[in-house]
Amino acid sequence: QVQLVESGGGLVQAGNSLRLSCAASGRTISDSRMGWFRQAPGMEREFVAAVSRSGGSTRYADSVKGRFAISKDNAKNTLYLQMNSLRPEDTAVYLCAITWRFGALLLADSSEYDYWGRGTQVTVSS
Repeated sequence: QVQLVESGGGLVQAGNSLRLSCAASGRTISDSRMGWFRQAPGMEREFVAAVSRSGGSTRYADSVKGRFAISKDNAKNTLYLQMNSLRPEDTAVYLCAITWRFGALLLADSSEYDYWGRGTQVTVSS
């Protein structure tokens, strides 16, 4: 059974950094595509970043481009999201997602992913 567990969230001041982790179990992530999404209270789930099977290709939402970096350590079966220059509008629950479906596109549509973690809260104060 595939499980994804996020960690690394917390309360930080604007301008600071956080590094989120998503540990996978039950299946190797080496042949998967993965992504990070976020959801603020009363808002729809929003795409943040996606990474290819090898980790060599990435894709970002315009709102985080240049500030966030997604990476994938296949040996550790773990996905990461380095978040720098955090802003109050980055406050949300951050969730990781994974799919082993055939294809090479970097996925921004949440319906394209098959498994989800429960999320970790990130709160950025001004």
